[in-house]
Formats: sequence, C-alpha cells, structure tokens
Amino acid sequence: MASDSGNTGWFRIFQNGQHYMKTWPNDKRLAPIFPENRVTHITRFAIRFMPPLAIFMLSWQIALGGQLGPAVATALFACSLPMQGLWWLGKRSVTPLPPILLHWFHEVRARQEEAGQAIAPVEGKPTYQALADLLKRAFRQLDRTFLDDL
Repeated sequence: MASDSGNTGWFRIFQNGQHYMKTWPNDKRLAPIFPENRVTHITRFAIRFMPPLAIFMLSWQIALGGQLGPAVATALFACSLPMQGLWWLGKRSVTPLPPILLHWFHEVRARQEEAGQAIAPVEGKPTYQALADLLKRAFRQLDRTFLDDL
C-alpha cells in the first residue's frame, strides 16, 4: 500500500501540472513576471515532438548499426523532457503565493467583485493554481486593460 500512495503522489503532481498548464492564461503581459508562459510553451512542444523524435533517434541508430545503449539513453532523455515540464508545473501549482503576489491576487479579486462578479471565498493560502484560475476568469470577464491598472 505504501508504494501505491507514492505512485498516487507522482501521478497527482503530473495531473496538477497538466491542469495548471491548461489553466494558465497565455498573455504576453504576464511573461516578464512569470516563467509559466515559457514553461507551458516548451512543455507543450515537448509533449508533441519529443516522443516521435525519440523513436526516430532510436530507429536511426538501430538502422545504422550504432550502439544501442547510448541510443536508448538519448531516447529516454527525450521522452523525459515533457515529464520534467509537467513536474515543474505540478509543483508550482500547489506552491503558496509569496506576499507580493498575494497582495496582487487580492487586488484582482477586488476588481472582479467591483465588476459585479460572484467570487468564491478563498480557502486556505492561495496557490499559483488559484492565481491561474483567477487570472483566466479575469481575462475572460474583465476589460483586457485590468492588468494595466494594477
């Protein structure tokens, strides 16, 4: 049973990373402040292209009669890149916001409340996932200039 809970933890981190990647708003104005824009872009690229590239590299080495060990190692490394991105995103999603971002989080929430939007109460310390959810909703429902005023 102990190994099952360990696997669930790893699996959960990857699930959190995937959810966070889908939730994070891809807005250029956030790029200088948050690395999420770059990490999500690179992770999406890696998910799409690294597995086929790994298969190609492995097949190419086998076809040319090359050494199998380095070819397998290279293929495994290529396949691990998307997992590294999802792992980072999953860990980031559950990280509590630092004080300066916490203040900004509450300012955006207040802006949404002023606009008459129903806002669920914050449970516990807000995390980067809570910020992603808030920003996604703000970009969808508030004037696109709301970031300029903060």
